[in-house]
Amino acid sequence: MASLKLISTDGSVLGEVQANDAIFDAPDNEILVHGVIVGFQNAKRQGTHKTKTRAEVSGGGIKPFRQKGTGRARQGSSREPHMRGGGIIFGPEPRDYRQKITSRARRQALCSVLSDRVRGERLVVLKGLTVDAPKTKPFAAMVALVAPEGRRTLFVLPELNENAVLSARNMERVTVRTAADVNALDVIGAVRIVVLEEAVAKLEERLS
Repeated sequence: MASLKLISTDGSVLGEVQANDAIFDAPDNEILVHGVIVGFQNAKRQGTHKTKTRAEVSGGGIKPFRQKGTGRARQGSSREPHMRGGGIIFGPEPRDYRQKITSRARRQALCSVLSDRVRGERLVVLKGLTVDAPKTKPFAAMVALVAPEGRRTLFVLPELNENAVLSARNMERVTVRTAADVNALDVIGAVRIVVLEEAVAKLEERLS
């Protein structure tokens, strides 16, 4: 069984929590993690980029100048791609960047990055967190004790807590996710991972 450090909301160490080796002590798989992360990032792209071709640019109904006698090369339309204000050749078109990522690959990538954070002593289990009201100041004070280095921190909750989400939304380096929707991209983007004690069982249930 993997041993996870258990801390309180004041940052003091309470002991250790035993967790599933398959999730928190999984082998590194950089190739799989890279593929999954790229897939997540591509899925976030809008893909709405668009340029107009020669057929779509307005104007250009007549020759810009007469055929002969000007000393210039003959031109048939001012909307030709080599003319200023003309159409774009081989420009981007709207497309969907999403890639298919299997559920198994998502789970394995998440286990791999969680295990990497455990081996690097950057994942802790938090006991006794209660957020009764959406207030940023007390939540920020707790974060300063739990993650004193001030780096990007990810909180994994057992279930959705709107008070915690609202308390952390104005904090630039704090992200809140639930055990049901956290993914490898969230973990990769954080330096410190704080998993609530109740969320450990939820992660094991989801990823086992």
